[in-house]
Formats: sequence, C-alpha cells, structure tokens
Amino acid sequence: YVSYKRVRACYIPSCIYAILMKLDCIEKGQGETVLLLHSTAAGNKQWRKLIEILSSNYHVIAPNLYGYGATSAWSKPHPQKLADHVSLLERVFVDEPKINIIGHSFGGSVAMMAAKIHKPKINKLILIEPNPFYLLSNNQESDGYKEAVALCDVIKRNGDKGTWSIAAKYFADYWNGNGNWESMDKERQDKLISALKPNYHEWDCVMKETVSIEEWAHSLPTNTTILMSEDTVQSIKDINSLFQSKIPGWSYMNYGDGGHMAPLTHAHIINPLIERVLESK
Repeated sequence: YVSYKRVRACYIPSCIYAILMKLDCIEKGQGETVLLLHSTAAGNKQWRKLIEILSSNYHVIAPNLYGYGATSAWSKPHPQKLADHVSLLERVFVDEPKINIIGHSFGGSVAMMAAKIHKPKINKLILIEPNPFYLLSNNQESDGYKEAVALCDVIKRNGDKGTWSIAAKYFADYWNGNGNWESMDKERQDKLISALKPNYHEWDCVMKETVSIEEWAHSLPTNTTILMSEDTVQSIKDINSLFQSKIPGWSYMNYGDGGHMAPLTHAHIINPLIERVLESK
C-alpha cells in the first residue's frame, strides 16, 4: 500500500489466480479516515466535491471498485460477491486504525459487508440508498422486488448479447426517470454504456448474498445512518422500509430532492448531511 500526502492514484497489488490485481484510488487529507465507496457506473469521481470538503479535517480514501478507472476488471471464475470488493480494499483496513465508511447504492452494499467484516475498526457507517435487493426476496410480489429483478434481467440479458445500449437506456430511465436516456447526447450515452459494464457482475452481489437482515442488525455498528430521498424508486423505498422495521436502532434521514443519484446531481444537499453525521457525537 503506497501512501502519498495529496491526491493521487494508489495501486494496491496482490497475487490472486496469478493475476496482478490493482486498486486505483484518490487519497487526500489527514486525520480520521473516511472511506468513500461509489455507486454503479459512477466511479470515485462522483465524490470530488465531498473529497474537497472533507479533506480539510479527514484522511479521505476514495477507491474505484472492480472494473472502474484503473482498478482491475473482474476476472475470477466465481460469481462476484460483496466480500470480493472488501478483499480488494483489504490493505486499507490493515493500514488504518479507525475508519468511517460512506457508501452510495452498490457502494452502500459493499460498505455494509466491509463494516461487517471489519466491525472493530468501524467508527461510523453512512449508507446512501444501499441496494441489497436480495433482502426483498421474501416478498417476491412486492413492486420493489419486481423492479429489481427486471433491472437485473435487462442488464444480464443484454450484457450476454453485447447489446449494452439497450441495457444503458433501461438503467438510465429507471434511476433518473423516463426520457433521461434520450436527453443525453451521443457522447454521454457512450460514456454510460462503457461505465455500466461492471454492473453485470455487481448484480450477483446484490441478488445472491445470503446474510439475513437479522445478521446485519447484529453485525453492523449501532451508529449506522441511512440517507434516502423522498422521491427515489420503489425498490430503494422497500429496502429502506425493511431496514426501518427490522433495525429501528439505526438513524434514518430523508432528503427531498434528487432521487437515487442525488450524491452526483444534488451534492449541495447530500454533502452537508454527511458532514453533519460525521461531526455528530
């Protein structure tokens, strides 16, 4: 693990299946560590504004997960698991004595597993609309679960066929509202198509995990906070409702505008909330 004083790409190698695995991340600032885990199709650049804000008081580490930036693409023979992303981040947990974790969407699900595996090292866990959709499988008739299954099917089916533009359109319109894809110019569409490809494997993580809601309640820090938009999609609403009903001891904060992608599109709303939680006793 290579340490620098200012923003840089850091590469964390480990020999697995005779492949040199590489972790690409941004690191900035000094103080208590804050680990930022990005959402699907975004990469660590989604945190640029938050990094600038937090780095004056914290040591901020923002990695790219499998397949994003210069981080190695997923190439192992088994279906991807949340724990695989935690293993990719292992040296962060070895080197840092105490860590706050902030995760958005898929990054929120990875953050949950990281906090479970490394619970003694976790100070605060902040989850922005995490997406462990498998937890909804006990109610397969719910609209939220059906939406998640449909999105998974579109990504997997079109990924297998190589028709990524169809997958990207469905993805964009689901998370950002109907018509979002058509509102993009060709350059933005092409960027989304490229950025979406790691999501093919991420669905195995969020649909096939086996940790029960009761185990999450027992394994995660009591100072866990979930942030959720009031106008988000039904699948995320259902996840949040499940957490609130089963784990009432966590903190829950709603924000109005922005929807699921608010950390990217409404950072002026989300970032102050994150600061408030980090600074709270």
